[in-house]
Amino acid sequence: MKKAVFLLVIFLCFLVISCNEKKSERFKLLTTPIWLTETLLADGVDASGPGGFLEKFKGEAKFREDMTGSFGKYTGKWKFNVAETELTIFTDSLPLPIICDIITLTTQSLHIETVVPDPVHPMETIDISMTFKPR
Repeated sequence: MKKAVFLLVIFLCFLVISCNEKKSERFKLLTTPIWLTETLLADGVDASGPGGFLEKFKGEAKFREDMTGSFGKYTGKWKFNVAETELTIFTDSLPLPIICDIITLTTQSLHIETVVPDPVHPMETIDISMTFKPR
């Protein structure tokens, strides 16, 4: 009986510790505001207009603490890499996850960049740059 009580106490301690884990500063910076698109560039050119390559990313981006989110017209999941220098966005609406380098993440700015395959010329890539400001 003493062993069972001891194990229960240990289990409860682990539970309390895991529930009280602190979120990193970068996690808080990303998940606190709703982000509004400022620029959506493909190969240095605005791609946010009607028919643009990034048109569906235009609008609000919300990164929720439960690792789900909305990214313009897309919904899905997101995650950091271990160092929190990359952001991966998963959505059923796109054939591949989008893995972005985080260039800037502050209370006033989110800037991410990635390279994606060109859907028209599969042997070529498109450089993507997205900037956001808090709503």
